[in-house]
Amino acid sequence: MNVAQLLARSARVHPERAAVLLGERVLFDYRELADRAARIAGYLRGQAGLKLGDRVALFMHNCPEYLEVLYGAWWAGLAVVPINAKLHAREAAYVVEDSGAAALFVSEDFAEELTGLLPGDGPTLHVPGSDAYNALFESAPLALQSCDANALAWLFYTSGTTGRPKGVMQTHRNLVTMAACYFMDVDAVTSDDVMVYAAPMSHGAGLYNFMQVIKAARHLIPESGGFDADELITLSQRIGGLTLFAAPTMVKRLVDRIEAVGVAPSGFKTIVYGGGPMYVEDIRRALDVMGDRFVQIYGQGESPMTITALSREQLAERTHPRWAQRIASVGCAQALVEVMVADDSGNAAPLGTTGEVLVRGDSVMAGYWGNVDATASALRDGWLWTGDLGVMDEDGYLTLKDRSKDVIISGGSNIYPREVEEVLLMHQAVSEVSVIGRPHPEWGEEVIACVVCRPGARADAAELDALCLAHIARFKRPKEYHFLDEMPKNNYGKVLKTELRALINAQ
Repeated sequence: MNVAQLLARSARVHPERAAVLLGERVLFDYRELADRAARIAGYLRGQAGLKLGDRVALFMHNCPEYLEVLYGAWWAGLAVVPINAKLHAREAAYVVEDSGAAALFVSEDFAEELTGLLPGDGPTLHVPGSDAYNALFESAPLALQSCDANALAWLFYTSGTTGRPKGVMQTHRNLVTMAACYFMDVDAVTSDDVMVYAAPMSHGAGLYNFMQVIKAARHLIPESGGFDADELITLSQRIGGLTLFAAPTMVKRLVDRIEAVGVAPSGFKTIVYGGGPMYVEDIRRALDVMGDRFVQIYGQGESPMTITALSREQLAERTHPRWAQRIASVGCAQALVEVMVADDSGNAAPLGTTGEVLVRGDSVMAGYWGNVDATASALRDGWLWTGDLGVMDEDGYLTLKDRSKDVIISGGSNIYPREVEEVLLMHQAVSEVSVIGRPHPEWGEEVIACVVCRPGARADAAELDALCLAHIARFKRPKEYHFLDEMPKNNYGKVLKTELRALINAQ
């Protein structure tokens, strides 16, 4: 099955329903969206010469064109490689090269930064509004291409503990399973709904387009291109029926603003939150201010948006004797997957004890692109080993305890310590460095770097900051630098990050 069939069907059955909005303005109906996708497909398979299964990279801000490029690639039987728009140009170029992308769509303001960094000679099209991009729609529309359900559809790059990004291979089957689970476990969707893309479309927000397409509902890209609480409030009042996927920090900001201005939250239908830890007091307050409009999901790129869910009904059930414990959890296994907390041998851990979270089902990735060893480590006997540690209770509610890979989640974005450490070690004065996360009331966590300099040498925070800005995305750089005489280590010479955290928190 080709996921582009979802758009083709809605265009046939509901051709005149509004499909894509920029702010309050309708740009295309479903007939027009499907036609634009088919013409992009015609260009990619015709003039550009791409073959079935080739990859198309998107290094773009949120914009209306994002949806038509996604569906244009799928319509042509190709796979998409959405790249986080927050990444440094060098990081984006690595993803393009590693994925072997045969074409790239890039936001105009990123194009100059990528000059000289891109491999190969595939077409690079500036979006939106360039003459070359506009010319795509003069191409003859391509007939919808057939794909195997297990063919690659979405290649999602997520950094590993080594700091080297890995490409998660999400198939058409994975994405359709995710969509089915959404209807079963997250929310009902009607044609009156409006999905607002306030979070990056390269990540979970973009993955949540399918349910709206299936129901021929509306897709709204804010004029700001991202998250702005006042803008969302205005849209909720003027349009209504808003649904969005949001990181916990976005939820907190929206709740703060709604409470501050005293506006009714009735224009918001559903807010799905995930991508990082939600503190109990924050969700309590969100429910108090906005009512029963929230659903939590827990997933990862390797099982996109589909491991567990905590429904609005479960969040609303305040009279339940274990309600406080349940809202601290990430809910129960979604309908089409199995979830287990396992010991090191892969056996089910006793209820109430901590182990690694495993998931099995049709949402689980095909593997890591070109990385056999990483695939073998993550996929064992049909189970995905998530690297997250959790506890399962007798009712099937999963509570996450820690992340075995030391990932830092700040504002819903994953930051991997070694990636930052390797950049800081480029400074000639730095002997050792260890990067940790510290709790932050707004962002969830913030990045802290602990640095040991070489004897007789010194580095200051400004120099290290400049080094990070030259090599990695701005959001990954440390917010503080702590200079130490030595690192706390165990008998094997391994840095004890638990002691570093305690030291920093004490300071």
